[in-house]
Amino acid sequence: MAKTEMTKTRVEFHERERNVPSKEFNIASQLKRFGKDDGKNSPSSDLKWGKGASSFSDNDLEKQLQAWRENPSWTDPHSEIKVSVPKGSLCNLKVNVNVGLPPDAVYNIVTDPDNKKVFKNIKEVISRKVLVDEGHRQVVEVEQAALWKFLWWSGTIAVHVLVDQNREERSMKFEQVKTGFMKKFEGCWRVEPLFVDEKTCFPFKPKTWTEYYSCTGGKGRLGSKVSLDQLIQPAIIPPPPISWYLRGITTKTTEMLINDLLAEAARIRGDLGSEKPNKESESSQDILTEVDNVLDIKRRWAMHRRNAKLCHRRLLTAS
Repeated sequence: MAKTEMTKTRVEFHERERNVPSKEFNIASQLKRFGKDDGKNSPSSDLKWGKGASSFSDNDLEKQLQAWRENPSWTDPHSEIKVSVPKGSLCNLKVNVNVGLPPDAVYNIVTDPDNKKVFKNIKEVISRKVLVDEGHRQVVEVEQAALWKFLWWSGTIAVHVLVDQNREERSMKFEQVKTGFMKKFEGCWRVEPLFVDEKTCFPFKPKTWTEYYSCTGGKGRLGSKVSLDQLIQPAIIPPPPISWYLRGITTKTTEMLINDLLAEAARIRGDLGSEKPNKESESSQDILTEVDNVLDIKRRWAMHRRNAKLCHRRLLTAS
């Protein structure tokens, strides 16, 4: 009987979604809005790539990667994920993490059209169309099939977004093209430089890649400060405890996304300990599978919180 009711609810939901007017956004207006940048969140002028003495050429990137190959020692930090709930939304996620790889290399991973090999939640890229190509900047319309899992349902959902990739500022803004199941799905990736071996330059404090390379004798490693700001607002926001559970799953999915990025960074720099992030990712997946096997939502949410505390305790013990 319960199964019949859930099936009925699912059918009614899809009927409701199909009857919602499919509001197509004006692509031209979105492109115009993407083109505006107040500069508040841009890297400082002396650290911008692509201009002046701090420009990163392919040769510079190879030098930066070589420094990591010679000294791959790096401990991936626990990603900082802050979750807020703006009025009328499911959640706003702000993620910050340091990655042991140069900014160009990290940016290449995030913007790679074939990065489904890295990020496991991307099932396939349905379509990809370049709308604007200015060399250092591209605006791309992308439709992907993303894997999802909720309660005893699982499957794929189409994510149709407009992506503004600015290589000079190492930023990638995204915004959905049309409303449907999601009323709002937007955000921005940013990658900034991190002078990992800056202490070797003391008392001199380098401000550019050229200065850093010079004062470390070419041995200084360049890492990345990666941030992700993402707003998620469904067309229909479910009441608690469903909304709490969805928020927890969204946070866990984002954490696994970051873990995938860290694992790929470890593989590229040739870190002999690169298997560790993979094991942690598999462990997280095992926990999610265990949680999804429990049908009672209260028990599942309690288990989710308990597992989160255990993972946090393990991290504290390991450090």
